[in-house]
Amino acid sequence: MGDVVNLDLHLAQQGSDSTARQRRRQNRVSERQRKASGSAKYLNITNATTRSTVLSDDALEAVHRASLTILEDIGMDIILPEARERMRAAGADVTPGTDRVRFDRGLIMEMIASAPPDFTIYARNPLRNVEIGGNNLVFAPVASAPFVTDRQGGRRAGNQEDFRKLVKLAQCYDVIHTTGGYPVDPVDLHASVRHLDCLADLVTLTDKVFHVYPLDRQRTIDGIEIARIARGITMEEMEQQPSVFTNINTSSPLRLDEPMLQGIIEMSSRNQVVVVTPFTLAGATAPVTIAGALAQQNAEALCGLAFTQMVRKGAPVMYGGFTSNVDMRTGVPAFGTPEYMQAVIAGGQLARKYRIPYRSSNTSASNALDAQAAYESAFSLWALTQGGGNFIMHAAGWSEGGLTASFEKFILDVDMLQMVAEFLRPLDTSNDALALDAIREAGPGGHYFVMPHTLVRCETAFYSPILSDRRNYEAWSEAGRPTTYDHANRVYQEKLNAYERPLLDPAIEEELATFVSKRKEEIGAPTAS
Repeated sequence: MGDVVNLDLHLAQQGSDSTARQRRRQNRVSERQRKASGSAKYLNITNATTRSTVLSDDALEAVHRASLTILEDIGMDIILPEARERMRAAGADVTPGTDRVRFDRGLIMEMIASAPPDFTIYARNPLRNVEIGGNNLVFAPVASAPFVTDRQGGRRAGNQEDFRKLVKLAQCYDVIHTTGGYPVDPVDLHASVRHLDCLADLVTLTDKVFHVYPLDRQRTIDGIEIARIARGITMEEMEQQPSVFTNINTSSPLRLDEPMLQGIIEMSSRNQVVVVTPFTLAGATAPVTIAGALAQQNAEALCGLAFTQMVRKGAPVMYGGFTSNVDMRTGVPAFGTPEYMQAVIAGGQLARKYRIPYRSSNTSASNALDAQAAYESAFSLWALTQGGGNFIMHAAGWSEGGLTASFEKFILDVDMLQMVAEFLRPLDTSNDALALDAIREAGPGGHYFVMPHTLVRCETAFYSPILSDRRNYEAWSEAGRPTTYDHANRVYQEKLNAYERPLLDPAIEEELATFVSKRKEEIGAPTAS
């Protein structure tokens, strides 16, 4: 406990640095970042399409009421005494001598009403700030995979080298708006200090918003402090400008465990972003019916979201939906299924009902870069786009049901994400785009290939895919009949070779290194597994 107190004092001292000095430092690097920025084509994506629905108004209300009944009659196991006491103080019914907490529906809805419908997450590069909620669509790459794969090395355990490569790849594409968690878990770093090295890499190798794992109180606070250092601001300023996010998974069915609850307390109390995501698998950790699984998902999500507001009214949150099904023949999780699509769209309807931003995922259970990988991800992306997803985790590189981060799948997904962005671009219906003069010039039976209206637009008229090979059969055969996997393998290596580390103020880098070194010394753990 003493270490925790000392760490809090350390953070307070760090946060009391001269505001003027930090702002000057931030402004200098921000100006250089603006000048060095590349294409902003995919920095901000909005989705103004009409949302699809799978639940009628009556059906949506039925799921909502069933969820509140679950929380009132059955309750949740809350496996942290401090959290139970906070819930009791807010008006929840805590059963003495147990972890069980029940919630009056009025209390849940009162808490939910205080969550903001939209907010900004601030990056160390202001061009990388992300708007969450409304029509905004934000993509984050694969996270938390224990394995990594590519053609050259095959499937292997996560390691720091591949971790850094995947982080660099995320920096290379504007359509990847934030980094997620660790794209692959680098098990060659000692678990007690792994978070320090990984978060330092996320700061130095990218200039995007990043994620903190709520593994315990100190590591969560370390992550918040690293985000503060990266932006060169005080803790007081950071509370006004949320700069880091965490994902809270319930332990389905109907449980919230100690690390997740502690993560909510530390993040929400400092006004940082909490994504509450039940991982409900119909037929395994949730009822086999999609309606029942949705009712349980919603109950668990509402419980976690309400707790964030018990910690701090108005703290930024997202409603996470991750209900899929298991393959009833094998018992393994299935993704990109029709049932997953239904759950994704229904989750969007529930999030909009509560006026809370919606988190979803791009998923696939395929073990290879094949047709299954493509169509399961395509179905996932269609559902989350039409369903109104705001924040999409695992958007690029997710393979094998999340067990493996794939370099080649990363490129395939980026290509599809950019196609989604192009699809969502509003159609130009100006007089020039309607092309009446060009139509008159071509007339019946004419063509447009060499017309000036075509020539001035030919390079930018249509989306140019990263991987599609549109050569005719003869030319493709002469080139060795390359597959999508061949192209993706080549492209990811070319992109890494072209990677440029984003600008970072040397004073910030020095402060970051000092903090990481000091924390490692305080932890006193070996730095190798």
